[in-house]
Amino acid sequence: MQHELKIIINKCKTFLSHKLGKDNEKLPYVIIIGVASIIVLGSIKLFTELTESLKTKLFSNLDLRISDYIISYRTPALTRYFTFVTNFGDWYGYVIVLIVCAIMFYLIFKNWKNVVQLTTVLLLSSVSNIILKQITHRARPDIKHLVTVESLSYPSGHTMTAMAFYGFLIYLLYTFKINKIIKAGVITLFVLLILSIGISRIYLGVHFPSDIVGGLIAGFIWVVFSVLILNILKVFQGDPNM
Repeated sequence: MQHELKIIINKCKTFLSHKLGKDNEKLPYVIIIGVASIIVLGSIKLFTELTESLKTKLFSNLDLRISDYIISYRTPALTRYFTFVTNFGDWYGYVIVLIVCAIMFYLIFKNWKNVVQLTTVLLLSSVSNIILKQITHRARPDIKHLVTVESLSYPSGHTMTAMAFYGFLIYLLYTFKINKIIKAGVITLFVLLILSIGISRIYLGVHFPSDIVGGLIAGFIWVVFSVLILNILKVFQGDPNM
């Protein structure tokens, strides 16, 4: 019996070493695909559960308490900052960032495909946000709004789009071969920008905190889903620079 087990183990080792030796360059992408698939499914489940819990007393109380706490810090200086941040999270802010990215990606990294990918993620997250708002049909907070809003509340479009766009941009930057200090600095800046845009929507009185959490989760789903698709294409097309 032991002899037979050794034969089976040796055959498996030979098979795996042969396959990994042959397709070793694809292994990282296969691992990313597996992990991303699990994260996407888990995030969708979390978003669904959050959406179903919006009308519970617990969430209503949390929304009110957190909103009151953040709004209590309103000052002229903070209002100017958060108004600027929330405006930067609008369409013209993304146009500016896309133009800068197009120049950087083409001149430095010689890869214009990343701009197309970024634009696609931006458009898909924006369209899906409109659909989700219509499905949930949640009204805006009944408090003083410091900026003009016309759409529904959940999930936050600014937060969802920022998470999807800058989150995917963070992934692209992580894959680039650039100075580690510069990379870490830029990624930190984008993380702070995502959080600032989310907080600005509560501060300005146009969103509940749960709208922001929902936007972050939905945007994160788009990030991981985009990474999943990108790596699937890399495996099938054999293009590591795609």
